[in-house]
Amino acid sequence: MSAMNITELNYTNFDEFLQGKTVVVDFWAEWCYPCKVQHRILDEIAEENESHFTLARLNVDDNRVIAARLGVSNIPTLIIFAKGRELRRIIGLQSREILEKQILNTIQSISNQNNFNTK
Repeated sequence: MSAMNITELNYTNFDEFLQGKTVVVDFWAEWCYPCKVQHRILDEIAEENESHFTLARLNVDDNRVIAARLGVSNIPTLIIFAKGRELRRIIGLQSREILEKQILNTIQSISNQNNFNTK
């Protein structure tokens, strides 16, 4: 596996980073063991599907204002954004099968809407 570039988000880059692309944001904390387990799963899914979405992480302890603004109170939480708009939220540690299915189904629905809107 090649090393993937995962962007660490914070208050200075969060809003701008989400514009114009599909991003899965992983809300986590250093002390959260389930978050670390899910990191490994997400890294694999993102690497296998890097042409479909970008993976980014936001440490909720270091960025409490953003977490509060989005209502993230439990971690791990994943939020899938398309062009800055929240499309899906996945809360808690999930199996690879469930994560991959929910992420890819959400991204497929974006693609289907874009195809429909351009006809």
